Amino acid sequence: MRMEYVEAVLDVVALIPAGSAVAYGDVAELLGSGGPRQVGSVMSHHGSSVPWWRVLKASGDAPPGHEREALAQYLVEETPLLGSYTEYLRTGEGRWRVDLMAARWAPSDGEFDRIDAVAERLERSLHKLSAPDDEMTV
Repeated sequence: MRMEYVEAVLDVVALIPAGSAVAYGDVAELLGSGGPRQVGSVMSHHGSSVPWWRVLKASGDAPPGHEREALAQYLVEETPLLGSYTEYLRTGEGRWRVDLMAARWAPSDGEFDRIDAVAERLERSLHKLSAPDDEMTV
């Protein structure tokens, strides 16, 4: 995976405010590049420096293996949840998920401007990497 893409994904995720969440595919759509699997791979390998718990499967399920830690973050941030999360906290049993319909991040105009700048930077860097050598000479 190209580091330019990794950096772009992490830049977008860093913008997601507390209490909000998006699906992996939402991040790819905002960037205009990649897809849910690529974003998931970035988050899995490089996401520890950003609020990783705010990026989920489209179902609203927390990242596998990180459910308890993510749930603690969701409760602190008052992220809308569905299901029996209190039972899960008490016993480790029960299913819960983020209510992605209620929690989905709707970027402001200023945030869209920042996302557009990240997407444009990504597009330029990917274009430079794929350009033939003669196009890159000045």
